[in-house]
Amino acid sequence: MSDSRERSDAEAPATPSRRRLRIRRAHADAANRGARRTVLPLAAGLVAGVTVFALVSGGVVTDGQSAAAASSSAVTVTAKQQDAAVDTAPMPDLSVTVSQTRGLVAQGIRLDWTGGKKSTAPSAGGNGGENFLQVFMCWGDDPSNTQRPDRTTCQYGGAGSIGATRDAYRNYASIDEVPEADVEYTAPGSFIFPPYTSIPFIARDGTRVDSIKRDATTGKKTIDSSVDVNANQFFTSYTTNEIPWVGSGDDGKGSVTFEVQTAVQSNGLGCGNPVTTSGVTVGASCWLVVLPRGTSDNGSTNITQSGLFADSWQHALSVKLDFAPVGTGCAIGQTERQVAGSELAALAVASWQPVVCNQTGGSVYSLITSAESDALLSASKNDQAPLALTSYALSTEGKDPLTYAPVALSGVAISVAIDRLPNPNDKTVPQEWKDKARTPFSSVNLTPRLLAKLLSYSYRSSIPTGADQTYLTGTNEYNITRDPDFLAVNDPEWQAQDLQGAAIADVIVPQGRSDAARAVWKYISSDKDAMDFLASKPDPWGMIVNPWYSTDADVNPTKVPFSLDRDDFPKADPVEVVPANQAPINLVTWRPYANDLSAIAYLTLRGDGQGPGQWDPNSIPPKYGKNPRMLPGSQRLLGLTSAAAAARFQVVTASLRNPAGTFTAPSSTAMRAAADVMTPAGAGDRVVAFDPTSSVAAGARDAYPLTMPVYAATNATLTDPTLRAAYANLVRFAVGTQAQTPGTGVGELPDGYVALPAAWIEQAKEAADVMQNGPKATASPAPSSGGSYIPSQQAAASTGVVSSGSSGAASAPVAPAATESTPAAATGASSGALAGGKTPDDPDGGAIGAALPISVLAGLVSAVGVPLITRLRRRVT
Repeated sequence: MSDSRERSDAEAPATPSRRRLRIRRAHADAANRGARRTVLPLAAGLVAGVTVFALVSGGVVTDGQSAAAASSSAVTVTAKQQDAAVDTAPMPDLSVTVSQTRGLVAQGIRLDWTGGKKSTAPSAGGNGGENFLQVFMCWGDDPSNTQRPDRTTCQYGGAGSIGATRDAYRNYASIDEVPEADVEYTAPGSFIFPPYTSIPFIARDGTRVDSIKRDATTGKKTIDSSVDVNANQFFTSYTTNEIPWVGSGDDGKGSVTFEVQTAVQSNGLGCGNPVTTSGVTVGASCWLVVLPRGTSDNGSTNITQSGLFADSWQHALSVKLDFAPVGTGCAIGQTERQVAGSELAALAVASWQPVVCNQTGGSVYSLITSAESDALLSASKNDQAPLALTSYALSTEGKDPLTYAPVALSGVAISVAIDRLPNPNDKTVPQEWKDKARTPFSSVNLTPRLLAKLLSYSYRSSIPTGADQTYLTGTNEYNITRDPDFLAVNDPEWQAQDLQGAAIADVIVPQGRSDAARAVWKYISSDKDAMDFLASKPDPWGMIVNPWYSTDADVNPTKVPFSLDRDDFPKADPVEVVPANQAPINLVTWRPYANDLSAIAYLTLRGDGQGPGQWDPNSIPPKYGKNPRMLPGSQRLLGLTSAAAAARFQVVTASLRNPAGTFTAPSSTAMRAAADVMTPAGAGDRVVAFDPTSSVAAGARDAYPLTMPVYAATNATLTDPTLRAAYANLVRFAVGTQAQTPGTGVGELPDGYVALPAAWIEQAKEAADVMQNGPKATASPAPSSGGSYIPSQQAAASTGVVSSGSSGAASAPVAPAATESTPAAATGASSGALAGGKTPDDPDGGAIGAALPISVLAGLVSAVGVPLITRLRRRVT
């Protein structure tokens, strides 16, 4: 296959006339090993976007319990209800349901519809398509009808697609033929040109972007060519959230996830700006618009004109959206406390923060998402250390000095945005599959070996074009959708697809070190097929691993085996391609890191596959540009994110094969099942994890294998008492009734989490007491009756303590408490899973040991925190 065939327009630079390929020794993974340092002010209403964002509810990754709260504000609108000209409407039976309309932050919402018509995709000949929908947001009310939005306040035109701009030369001979409603925005034509209509954009602050000039004296209207109404200071193709084309199937049904933007992402719209009336502050509302487009309109024989023009605009359906106020809900001047470590709990803590800080003596908590092992090491040694959030215990040669309180359970997820593209000329492809062209796949199965292929950059498109001709030749496919290994475990419809692009040849990963990365590599290393592949044994179809990721030292060019005992995602291949008269492209440039897990969910929602754009020799200095996002209908993207972030942005998540051989998605039920079979993973029986190699995991058919608990940890013998009290307060709130109630409200449990069962809550409360008051010295421990983990019903019979989560799952046996002793030096590395019970070297945690988490949680998401995304990656500029 040629280079030009494999590179998609949205993901690769232009094919140069010649290339010079240089393979050199490098340490490409070194840049990834630095700690991520993303500061998340956990304050009410702080939301984000391209550089700053927060996350939300509803969701593809959840089930009944967690979806309930979001659906409470769902709204359905129909053409018959809203369209005064329904008799001439392109889709008179259209009915659209919006999944959430209240309490919105920067997030995704789901649109589902019926009553559409079979869609035709845009054509290369200049047709915008037929029988499709356009979706966008507006901020202002129509002065003549406050039940509808004002089209001049709509963020529309930034995509620049045919039939989706704000302006156009009209298909009329003179301005007299232009519909009356458009005349105000139309400049008369000339002998050469027809009339020109341009709908201005008026931002919430009153700024007007208008390409029609009006003479102050005569009122004559002329074209102002210096103004681009489709790319301006308020929105461009890189920032707009509009969907210019989304289609329906044969049955007239369809669905799409839409990105809701607040004032942080779009100051022109200003959605969520605080508005205070009589002492009550709310967020400024906006409109969601669903605009049906038929086969022709606005004087055109097909769809080439703006949807804002009168003939089309009259058929728009709209829904009012209410927002949480953007900004802090915490009083200025309050004491700030720091929390450091796991990003997996960030959205839950962000939801809780506005309530916690407003309690008597409350504090403002700022989360620094960094390597959990670093946070634990600091917590063990520093009396002013932030409260550590972790999924694994501290690695230490002696007593672990930390107290652990379970505060959340979520998981790592693989986000998916892949739209269908069957070959229309292949007569063997069933017509029903062809009719689904440009609609998204909602089900993807992945095995540990497939994930290993993605993370080892073993598909040919995952490394710079031209490099694959050197050592990823033969049976290595260009991307995962062409791999017989993938096709063997997925729906037969995948075999009809002709999909290209680098973003489906790997998975977008976060920079830095994390427990999430550690869990992913553990999942892969537990599978024999995956390990055989990484050991340079061909898979059954002949595909081989990228040698730079080989665990066979004789094959790996470094002569050192690639290790899976790690907590990062290295780009170990030092490949570099030097296109003619352009800057070099290496693996980090070709497939950049994302800042964190939440950023990847956002990239998935927007269809942003990352990677370099076209080379711009006229830039100073010359550089590669940035590709615009892939619009719905042409998205090709895989990413590694969290279940909570995936739920907030409503992206599809892959189902992973678990140790029992079942494919499961990160639903609340599946995460609950995984927690039921978690085994000790450090600090005696006080920290647990899902171990894919355990016998209990092998029998858990419903378990999601990348489920992870999160613990709050601090050194109760060292940390400053004032800090310990503040940390204890946060833990107590986290396990309280409000924080454990699934919902989209401030202080509630966001989607992507599961409400903690009683045993977890009891452990957390006991841990909070120890955090605040310090551990109590106890008598020497009695001889242990054995240190084995006792799962489920067997544990219940042994201890008589049963958690309230599910299936009667019980806590582990209580080991005797230890006396105080001087802790051994900590290494800062996360400890490995422990098979034994609590040892005399473990610190006393009161009754904490009696509450081993074995049952799980599920929850709804409504977050109002704001991770600041600064993409730290190596790029050619």
